[in-house]
Amino acid sequence: MKNLIPQLVADCLAVYLGYWLAFALRFDTVIFDYYNWETFTFWIPWLILIHIGCFFMARFYNTRWEYCSIDEIFQIFLGTTAAAAICFLLVWFASPLFDVRKFWRSIYVFAYVLIFGLVCLTRISVRFVYRLRRSHRSGSLLEESKRVMIVGAGEMGSMLIKDMKSAPESRGTPIVAIDDDPKKCGARINGVKIVGGRHAIPRMAARYNIDEILLAMSSVPRADKQEIMHICSSTGCKLKTVPALYELVEGSPASMQVHDVDITDLLGRDEIHLNTEEISGYLAGKTILVTGGGGSIGSELCRQIAHFYPKKIVVFDIYENNAYDLQNELKMKYGDKLDLEVIIGSVRDKARVEHVMRIYQPSVVFHAAAHKHVPLMELSPGEAVKNNVFGTLNVAQACDKFGVNRMVLISTDKAVNPTNIMGATKRICELIIQYMSRHSHHTEYAAVRFGNVLGSSGSVIPLFKRQIAAGGPVTVTHPDIIRYFMTIPEAARLVIQAGGMAQGGEIFVLDMGQPVKIVDLARNLIRLSGYEPDVDIKIVYTGLRPGEKLYEELLLDAEGKCKKTEHDLIYIGSPIRFNENSFLSDLEELRSAAGADNHKMVGIVHRLVPTYSGHADKTDLLAVEADKEGV
Repeated sequence: MKNLIPQLVADCLAVYLGYWLAFALRFDTVIFDYYNWETFTFWIPWLILIHIGCFFMARFYNTRWEYCSIDEIFQIFLGTTAAAAICFLLVWFASPLFDVRKFWRSIYVFAYVLIFGLVCLTRISVRFVYRLRRSHRSGSLLEESKRVMIVGAGEMGSMLIKDMKSAPESRGTPIVAIDDDPKKCGARINGVKIVGGRHAIPRMAARYNIDEILLAMSSVPRADKQEIMHICSSTGCKLKTVPALYELVEGSPASMQVHDVDITDLLGRDEIHLNTEEISGYLAGKTILVTGGGGSIGSELCRQIAHFYPKKIVVFDIYENNAYDLQNELKMKYGDKLDLEVIIGSVRDKARVEHVMRIYQPSVVFHAAAHKHVPLMELSPGEAVKNNVFGTLNVAQACDKFGVNRMVLISTDKAVNPTNIMGATKRICELIIQYMSRHSHHTEYAAVRFGNVLGSSGSVIPLFKRQIAAGGPVTVTHPDIIRYFMTIPEAARLVIQAGGMAQGGEIFVLDMGQPVKIVDLARNLIRLSGYEPDVDIKIVYTGLRPGEKLYEELLLDAEGKCKKTEHDLIYIGSPIRFNENSFLSDLEELRSAAGADNHKMVGIVHRLVPTYSGHADKTDLLAVEADKEGV
């Protein structure tokens, strides 16, 4: 309100001066004769009121003048045009009523142009003065602010540069821009020069002493974006990115939504396309149960399933904190549109599992509950067996007992020729799926096998980030260790798609792309954080952990060549024959040995999984502690 009075006074003067100059131009004099002066003085108050009224209608006074832009200029054009038209009609038709002379027609044209120019000039002048004062006030800050290179000179880049120039002390100073379009090279975008394409990034970063690179490339294909990121990571500059235009938070400047580049952007592939008709057919309108629903994969499965309009999603998890966070997230996003139940319980508790199945009668079960940390399970093998093997058996048998249409097990590449107890237990879980598929009366069973998931709980990326934030060193177990990687959303989508293909007993194998050396992953993450590997942040090799392999496999030799499916990234491994006659009795023997006699337990695991190459010299620490206490 305090700025409204000066703005009104300035606009009133602009209208007065516009018509006065229009008369002066028409009659080629600044001294009017009696009749022209009388006409001018009679009409000018009405003309001013009409213009101010139109200016209010055009929302001239809803914007601060120091932020005047092309949008405000367009508002001024509309407001002055409407006011000029009304003034013409008023003077032309009302003059005879008041016995006052009409204006000459040229005066309306002169006045319209002059008022438009004067109103624009007042606002642009205020913005110019504001920028001068701001530049003077922040001059010393600019000398110390980050020097920023913008990659992408499109709409997002333009928006970003504009925001940064309005507050350079908060985000840095845009120095140069990069764009692959040769037509743009040498041009300027909001005053920032475009100095070349992607291959000029290292050279220009060094020439202009760049501290930070901001990626404004929302419409660039992923392959090109990955190449540009790799080029940027070689400069030693800190690398950040901006969300796509449709992801920007409304009302918040683009420069305030800049965030660190995620390592998944360097390793991901093009967006996975799903057969929505196939998926909708088995998810839409159905009750879906997700065990381990609060975990990394389980929670993402719930998010993805929610897109397909299920009748109900039941989240079953032993860890209430994660389940509670997921519940709040989904309720906030979907509200009453999603029927969601969160049930706390363990898959090891057969009675609890059967109770949940009986109450909710799910049509589809995704079984993601499992112990997965290899080194920890090597020290507590009995817990791996109890949770992974018998948790899966409890869920699988309950599915058959209560008429579930389909059960999908989340497996792992560590189940292939396992060298650790966790992988061996997951291989037994796959055998349970195949056994139940052959002996079930109601349920179609399937397993989905894939490698490491980037960003999941306990994965290497969060560990590396914490180590980098602490100044290093970054620990890698072996210089030659390699792993297959997949993002969490990617894995969840493929699991859901594979579930739609299941006909009973399949082990679906996901295409994980090319394996990645863990040390290369560490180096890339260090560079993305703005440091030089082995210079600013050291990389230390700690040796392979118990049960860890240099590389993982996705297919057993006996499974042969994978069969293709309709989806390019999903394959089916040929089932391996095993002794089904003794399978259940072997499982019962394993149940009695788990946690009580680890040597016997591991021997039974060897019998069930002949490709398991682990050994029984690791003693369950919990059992040792119990023996010490005389329990």
